[in-house]
Amino acid sequence: MSYVKMAASALAIAAVSATAASARDQIRIVGSSTVFPFSTAVAEQFGKTTDFQTPVVESTGSGGGLKLFCAGVGTEHPDLTNASRRMKAKEFKLCAENGVTEITEVKIGYDGIVVANDKGGPDFSVTRAQLWTALAANGPKPTTWDEVDPSLPAINIEVLGPPPSSGTRDAFEELVMQKGCAKAEAGDKAYCKKEGSHVREDGAYVEAGENDNLIVSKLQANPNALGVFGFSFLDQNSDAIKGSMVDGVEPSFENIASGDYPVSRSMYFYIKIAHVGVVPGIQEYAVEFMADGATGEEGYTVDKGLIPLPAADHKAVQDAVANLTPMTGNEWN
Repeated sequence: MSYVKMAASALAIAAVSATAASARDQIRIVGSSTVFPFSTAVAEQFGKTTDFQTPVVESTGSGGGLKLFCAGVGTEHPDLTNASRRMKAKEFKLCAENGVTEITEVKIGYDGIVVANDKGGPDFSVTRAQLWTALAANGPKPTTWDEVDPSLPAINIEVLGPPPSSGTRDAFEELVMQKGCAKAEAGDKAYCKKEGSHVREDGAYVEAGENDNLIVSKLQANPNALGVFGFSFLDQNSDAIKGSMVDGVEPSFENIASGDYPVSRSMYFYIKIAHVGVVPGIQEYAVEFMADGATGEEGYTVDKGLIPLPAADHKAVQDAVANLTPMTGNEWN
């Protein structure tokens, strides 16, 4: 271990030791709005069925949660963070620089990013190339959907979606904007990965915050608007909103689980190992989250829209949680 890492570890131990006497008795969790419903369900179950306090779960967005999580060790910092994308290498580095040198990565399952609107609005079937054409900051900037393609409704383009701090926004830019750009712009990958992935800022795309439930309510108020959010919110509000087909595939549980739906991603939470044993119940909460009855194929989070991992993968993650297996830094190689 390098001198810098040793110094960071020593500082981390000192920070934990200094706060141990006055440690919180309640787990603090931050992060993804998409993972929030699952994390909240587990927290409530954990509080009801154990002697530990019910964890506090905050919806800050994946990027915002990781920034808070990586800020340091000590009970003034969160214990876990949820993410609707994998931690980035630069975030792992930031953690290490701030003394957060041991982290367990927990992959909980899958989610699809849906484009949805009110049930009273027009039906949409779009390609990722059409979505890019409609929403690209450096694209043609059409005003109405039928200007994108005559087969689409003759209504103004208005898409409500997450801000840059959101993991859903990161995934939307990667899976929709980059892929759509590559199809619309004849495959200029370098351009599409950077400038081509940016969304418009002229009102066609409206940043609607980290509260996906708020987007759902705004869609009900404006049937011609489309919203971008995780599948679980479509699943939980299927009486009021409907999902658009993307590249000819319906956003359904089965299509996301099979990989047929083109806009799907993995979901995670991260454990700050230095806080285990200082704040009561952290590992126990993580064990509950990955229990068969919670995130297994018949688990209660599946009823809330989680797409579960295959059984073998789920067992491997359970083992990682039981052993608090730390990340190595080679996850991005």
